[in-house]
Amino acid sequence: MRAMVLSECAKIETNPLKLTEIDRHEIKRPNEILLKIEACGVCHSQLHGIEGDWKDLGIPPTLPTVPGHEVVGKVIEIGKDVTKFKVGDRAGITPLLEACKNCQYCKEGKEYLCESSIILGESLKGGYTEYVTVTEDFATKVPQTMKPEYAAPLFCAGITAYKAVKAAEPKLHKKIGIFGIGGVGHMAVQFAKVENCDVIAFSRSQNHLDVAKRLGAIDTIKFSENQEEFLAKLKEKHGLLDAAIVFAPADIVTDTAIKSIKKGGLVVIATIGKNPSFVAFEEKTIRGTLIGSTVDMEQVIKICDEKNIEVITQTFPLEKANEVLKKLKDSEIEARAVLIP
Repeated sequence: MRAMVLSECAKIETNPLKLTEIDRHEIKRPNEILLKIEACGVCHSQLHGIEGDWKDLGIPPTLPTVPGHEVVGKVIEIGKDVTKFKVGDRAGITPLLEACKNCQYCKEGKEYLCESSIILGESLKGGYTEYVTVTEDFATKVPQTMKPEYAAPLFCAGITAYKAVKAAEPKLHKKIGIFGIGGVGHMAVQFAKVENCDVIAFSRSQNHLDVAKRLGAIDTIKFSENQEEFLAKLKEKHGLLDAAIVFAPADIVTDTAIKSIKKGGLVVIATIGKNPSFVAFEEKTIRGTLIGSTVDMEQVIKICDEKNIEVITQTFPLEKANEVLKKLKDSEIEARAVLIP
């Protein structure tokens, strides 16, 4: 099968992903399904892994690797013990390809925190290719009416947005600021609206702010690194926030978000960066978030199907993966790029 393979971490401008023929994945366990990949979303975290930014975190854990961790495809073969799927079904996989199912996290329904987890896109099992296998427990049914290019981003960006909004403890008219309106943030605006929150969106890009406004944000403010000026504008227009969610991968944004919330407020951080500093006496809560469980994923599919959540995508052929990631790096992708094998 064709795959975009990373053999050595390097800047995306050097085209480190090479179109390569590798052995097609085959079912090896009775509880596995084989998917013919129809679409794979392109996540910003993959860019960090490819360029070597996260080597200190052990990402990627092995080379060569096939990136890609938000996949939707058709089931073309099932193992003899599979009961959840039949041939012809559509299914998707989040970054969580596998977990032990026995540790305390798995037993609590937080299998995405499992210490023994296997991550899609961090081995030769990734989405930038044509086929992939997965055990039935870690695949989620996708309605046949959902287009694959719509559904694929739900399996990372969608679940990340949903889980971050849940972590912000949404309720009627809660004033939630969303920092970073890209592939994840534009969906978070909508999930927060489903919960009847008052969403204020922040971005450096006017285009992204226009998207947020169209999707239901009550207001948008252009982000500025002049923190004093930015905070003064926010306070003048809306006062301090009840909660904030940070998707923009910049420490200045996280620091500003913490200063944007009221005393006793809550900040949800969905990025990697330096540990932020905050004043303990202000009783603010800082909370991390990471994708979600298989139950969460089922909820994401259900909500998107019932509430017509909009997923803004641009599709590209698999062979264009380097070019697409460069566009993502240069902020030339409006929301979510999707590779079609």
